Amino acid sequence: MSPTVISKIVLAMFLWAACFPLITAGLQYAPHLTFATMRAVLAGAALVGLAMILRRPFPRGGRIWVTLAVVGLGATSLGFVGMFHAAEFVSPGLATVIANTQPLLAAMLGVAWLGEHLPRIGWIGLSVGFAGVLVIALPQLLEGGQDGSAIGFAYIVLAAVGVTISNVAIKSIADKVDGLFGMGMQLLIGSVPLAIAAFAMEDPTAVQWNAAFTLSLLGLALFGSALVYWVWFSVLEEVELNRAIVFSFLVPIFGLTIGALFFGERLSGIQFSGIALVILGIVFVNLKGRPQG
Repeated sequence: MSPTVISKIVLAMFLWAACFPLITAGLQYAPHLTFATMRAVLAGAALVGLAMILRRPFPRGGRIWVTLAVVGLGATSLGFVGMFHAAEFVSPGLATVIANTQPLLAAMLGVAWLGEHLPRIGWIGLSVGFAGVLVIALPQLLEGGQDGSAIGFAYIVLAAVGVTISNVAIKSIADKVDGLFGMGMQLLIGSVPLAIAAFAMEDPTAVQWNAAFTLSLLGLALFGSALVYWVWFSVLEEVELNRAIVFSFLVPIFGLTIGALFFGERLSGIQFSGIALVILGIVFVNLKGRPQG
């Protein structure tokens, strides 16, 4: 894997980690589903608009559009619902652990659906990386507090499954559709169920427009959605899903770093141990070895 590709992957994981504090900030001023819908529409419109300006080829073919619909429903509809709602019901530690089963699920689907192969050391690496996430989340898990209501657990599982399926779907069309149009259209498609749910369950006019909310929305839409999905698509054009997705274990590490730098949070020794395990797991997955189908 080239340094350029690794840089893109690390950037994507950092941007995804930065979404969580932006969501927390914005939810003080807007209903959940309304906020999620606005994020998806703005991000999708930005990518599609840029694609039109650059005269990129428009997606064609029924299979391509079905796949984009799967991505939109998985990554945007289910992913955003889980992301925006789970914090109300589940502790951050439990959320981190459940959400980070996604690389394991994606690697399994990559083997079953895409025909990818992962060496035995790669499977060991995925297990080590997930163990690192467990260690990182351990202090929050031991604190107790808002623990696992059924609905909170369901929201996170829903998001993890949706994002997993969408990653497999993106990889299946990564060389068949333009990234700007593809990722822009999936965001717009995924925004439709969100908008329907927002109008049915919330008051979309309840948004409090101020500088904090506007900055939160723009950050989430333009950097935490539009840019990150375009970067991630470009990565999957070059790299097997199971080798790229393991870097998702970096998301909680970047989250801890953001908390330490901007919110005065402190990292414990056990969390540093978890970070070391995550890095070791990523290295293992990207080592060469004999494939195990």
